[in-house]
Amino acid sequence: MYEAMRAAFGHRAWWPGETPLEICVGAILTQNTNWRNVEKALANLKHGECLSLAALDALPLPALAELIRPAGYYNVKARRLKNFVAAVREACGDNLTAFLDRSVPALREALLAVRGIGRETADSIILYAAGKCSFVVDAYTYRVLLRHGLIAPEDDYEAIKELFESALPADAELWNDYHAQLVEVGKRHCRPVARCEGCPLEKFPHDAQAGTTDG
Repeated sequence: MYEAMRAAFGHRAWWPGETPLEICVGAILTQNTNWRNVEKALANLKHGECLSLAALDALPLPALAELIRPAGYYNVKARRLKNFVAAVREACGDNLTAFLDRSVPALREALLAVRGIGRETADSIILYAAGKCSFVVDAYTYRVLLRHGLIAPEDDYEAIKELFESALPADAELWNDYHAQLVEVGKRHCRPVARCEGCPLEKFPHDAQAGTTDG
């Protein structure tokens, strides 16, 4: 399935971001919105010279919320960013590299302890910012796997994550691109109402109706 997606879409070069901090901030901002909106918020932060731990920490909460307004839920996300920055600075000062440089279980535990960071966001930070093996599961992943009979409707985040991590070689670059390929399939084809024609996974057994509200 991965080879079919990669042949169709090419290497996805995801996650876009110039620095680990930018990737971390983007992972928090992209919750419940699309990437175009996140890009606008990141551009505002760059223009305001606020993309450093110290600058984000010093920025008053209302000012931060205004800068990230394009990402939506900006008051909530501003608090989440503040929580993340506070956790990093408390543990490692302004050294994000040191914060990320720990074992995957320890890093995941530290991230999940930050108020407002859930499993998908934590795994995105681990995989894309830290470059470590922690597979990211999102709604696209669930829908694609469900429709191809690889998971049951009741399988939760951790079960799906374990499916990938137990089946794939421990290669962060592969996991990075694999997740990005599933996102691309989900955006183009495996939508709530499936558009199977032309999908690189169309040749694999699937049920296009699985996971829809009418069964």
